[in-house]
Amino acid sequence: MDVSLTMWVLTVAVLCALIAVDFFFGRKPHEVSLKEAGTWSAIWVAMAVLFGIGLLIFEGGTPSGEFFAGYVTEKSLSVDNLFVFVLIMTKFAVPPEYQSRVLLVGVLIALLLRGAFIAAGAALIASFSWVFYIFGAFLIWTAWQLIKEARAKDQEEEYEENRFLKLVERRFPATDRYHGTKMVIRENGRRLITPMLIVMLAIGSTDILFALDSIPAIFGLTEDAYIVFTANAFALMGLRQLYFLIGGLLEKLVHLSYGLSIILGFIGVKLVLHAMHESGVNTPEISTPLSLGVICGVLVVTTFTSLRANRKERKAAEAAESSS
Repeated sequence: MDVSLTMWVLTVAVLCALIAVDFFFGRKPHEVSLKEAGTWSAIWVAMAVLFGIGLLIFEGGTPSGEFFAGYVTEKSLSVDNLFVFVLIMTKFAVPPEYQSRVLLVGVLIALLLRGAFIAAGAALIASFSWVFYIFGAFLIWTAWQLIKEARAKDQEEEYEENRFLKLVERRFPATDRYHGTKMVIRENGRRLITPMLIVMLAIGSTDILFALDSIPAIFGLTEDAYIVFTANAFALMGLRQLYFLIGGLLEKLVHLSYGLSIILGFIGVKLVLHAMHESGVNTPEISTPLSLGVICGVLVVTTFTSLRANRKERKAAEAAESSS
């Protein structure tokens, strides 16, 4: 897809305007209700669908299909990321009224990081076709790691601070309580950072790890940097509201990691086959409609089996309680 510089600038400007609107409505610290989260989640999904339909009308079925496949993949990976966000919020005891601001800044950091990674990935792919082998192998390895993590879910999860965060906490004195949404305050003549800044850095630095699997995954569905960027942007824009909407349901999606491992493994194989094809080997190519069908199918089955497993577990617990 040939995208002009004007279209790139216009797209980024529109996204910035949407972020400004989102920030305006969430500027006052408050506890986000389910109604508010549901309304804004529906708005962000509707905008993504309209954008995909626009691609279908003006650019054809292939770009539109690639966008929807990338959007659904990034959205599903974002849901898995919410588990980590919950752990971070719990670790730093973020008051409910401040969580929305933390997530908004986290999303902004994620967008900037994704933009940098997408530019780097597009440059590598344009120069070296063998990068697809690396991306494919990395996704297959990530899929296996997700399966191992899913099997270890019985152990209680706890967020562990990364080295960067530990370095910040060691070098800069911090207050022991929140001061509204302020990140830095002056107390007794000393400049101190607040837990608000620390938790935002925790979210932002974690976003780097998230991008390491999401960017290769979407490049496995399309090589168009414009589609990669917009699919990531629309998936991330609704992440903050999604956190409040399905926060209570996250623990019920017990099979999500297995579903994501299948999706990442599938895209990894797709990348390897594409790399072999580019190298002159006569291998089959997996089409975009098939990719979209597999991704959506896996997510539907995973959600169904997760809810079914939870229902069985609840009934077993009720039976055990009634018999005791």
